[in-house]
Amino acid sequence: MRLVEYLLLFFGLVGVHIAVHVPGGPIPVLLVAAVAIVFYLRRATGFDRATFWRRGSLRGVLLLWAAVTVLTVAAVAVFDRAHLFDLPRHQPWLWLAICVLYPLVSVYPQELLFRAFLLHRYSPVFGSGRKAAALAAAAHLLFGNVLAVVATILGGWLFARRYQRTQSLLMVSVEHALYGITILTVGLGQYFYHGRFQ
Repeated sequence: MRLVEYLLLFFGLVGVHIAVHVPGGPIPVLLVAAVAIVFYLRRATGFDRATFWRRGSLRGVLLLWAAVTVLTVAAVAVFDRAHLFDLPRHQPWLWLAICVLYPLVSVYPQELLFRAFLLHRYSPVFGSGRKAAALAAAAHLLFGNVLAVVATILGGWLFARRYQRTQSLLMVSVEHALYGITILTVGLGQYFYHGRFQ
């Protein structure tokens, strides 16, 4: 029964959202879902509430992010130099607003949904190991280009594994925000954002 519920929630409802072009994009829906998830998890049996704010060492997170960022900047400089640092160069105030608001209104709600809720609610069906991490990644297969699909699968798997190891939404949200802001900064935003920056 939970498998059917998962398919309806993570593929059925998202598919409907895309098909009907809900005004305002996904953020309003995501925020409403995040509030509902917080209420659910606070009452859920076996969920550790400290997960919401638990801290941990960011050293490994920062080292991996720095390495990926260097490679990403190099790749954009070689293969798409015209778009390198597009957003901060052409719309610096929008870029600054994204750096501030993106972690709050997009990243943390996503982590509530794709990590805390998904991995807690559906662990009886999918377990809590690699299969569950892959499951969280599979829920991101909704972008219309190969780069975004590959990057979100890798990111979804990385964030799910980080969450499983640390049991910290705060840590995985910081990591998610770092990669998201990097993507939008270096000039790859057009592959991940459904709106327009220019």
